[in-house]
Amino acid sequence: MRAAEIADLEFSMAKPAALLGDRWTLVILRQAFNGMKRFEDFQQSLGISRSLLSERLGRLVDAGVLRREPYKDDVRTRDRYRLTEMGLDLYPVLIALRDWGDRYLEADCPPVKIRHKDCGGEPTLELRCSECGEEVGARDAEAAPVPGLKTA
Repeated sequence: MRAAEIADLEFSMAKPAALLGDRWTLVILRQAFNGMKRFEDFQQSLGISRSLLSERLGRLVDAGVLRREPYKDDVRTRDRYRLTEMGLDLYPVLIALRDWGDRYLEADCPPVKIRHKDCGGEPTLELRCSECGEEVGARDAEAAPVPGLKTA
């Protein structure tokens, strides 16, 4: 199955997987969350080809994750890329992937620590029940039946 065909599958993770699931998109988003905005900076820091970077940035703009913002440099008007509200809502996803990778996959570098600007504490992710407030893990949750849901 081709990556583009994943978006046509009928489950709620299909479209996000199709948008975010290639090897460059999450790395581009990490750079955007770290303050990178200019095409040249993305290209230089990642070593990605200009055409591939242009395609990935365009896809994120088309999806509404990034927006283009024109700016003038010494020579011409260029585009800067900024996270939209939709893009900013991906922050917990990236933090969850980072935490999972730090826990289970051997990295060639020390883990990046994130700190709260106001107090210096480290943010944590938790899934909690909206009714009772208890923490919920994979063993504590089940998919509610909906039309088209296929279960094992």
